[in-house]
Amino acid sequence: MKIRVLGAFGAEGLAQRPAAFLVNDRLLLDAGTVGGALSVPEQVNIEHALLSHAHLDHVVGLAFLTETLALTEVRRPLTVASLEPVIHALRTSVFNDVAWPDFSQLPTPDNPVLQFRSLAGESEQRVGDLWVTPVPVSHTVPTSGFILHDGTTGVVFSGDTGPTDALWALAREQRLIRTVILECAFPNRLAALADVARHLTPRLIEREIDKLPPDVPIWIYHVKPQFTDEIGEELSRIGGGRVMLVEQDKTYSV
Repeated sequence: MKIRVLGAFGAEGLAQRPAAFLVNDRLLLDAGTVGGALSVPEQVNIEHALLSHAHLDHVVGLAFLTETLALTEVRRPLTVASLEPVIHALRTSVFNDVAWPDFSQLPTPDNPVLQFRSLAGESEQRVGDLWVTPVPVSHTVPTSGFILHDGTTGVVFSGDTGPTDALWALAREQRLIRTVILECAFPNRLAALADVARHLTPRLIEREIDKLPPDVPIWIYHVKPQFTDEIGEELSRIGGGRVMLVEQDKTYSV
């Protein structure tokens, strides 16, 4: 499985893009940025987008991607998949002809740029070339983590979350997991803010580690840009070498 880091951060900074990953060139895993990291031909190749939740830093790239696809002569519909509350939020709050055009009806209802797919929680389903299990996690709005595998290797993606349990319990049952992609938004000194915002800090991650699949690398993403160095230093003290910050624009193989 090939994972390209389009955006590694929990906000936008100078040359720092919000969270998005491209899996095997054809599946987006969150969409905080797309056009800022991919050429138009690369964007047109995308067939599916798995979205953890509807916060802007995870979907704004999808808005611009749909506009790009609408202006492309040869394309297929882009299928956006997530839990039903996330799909509902995208329909009503983003692609609603107010915040952004409803590309599920454009250029025509019979030939739309965008189609939506609701996934059943905690149930394995086929999305493109991968098997995907969405699992609700602990954030301020309905949010899903994902367990993905291709029959040979798999990854766990936390989405935005504070301390959580169901995702890790299901992930530990999987024999194919090769890495965990885990959020960390704030440094330890902002623990009170992390608690209110339902995000993780390095200290909270240290407490979560025993819940995770054992002995696999833990890739950290969603760091707020202004805290990158501070969080990196705090993470270096936990996990016994398992924990690392993902590098934006790098492609990993698992």
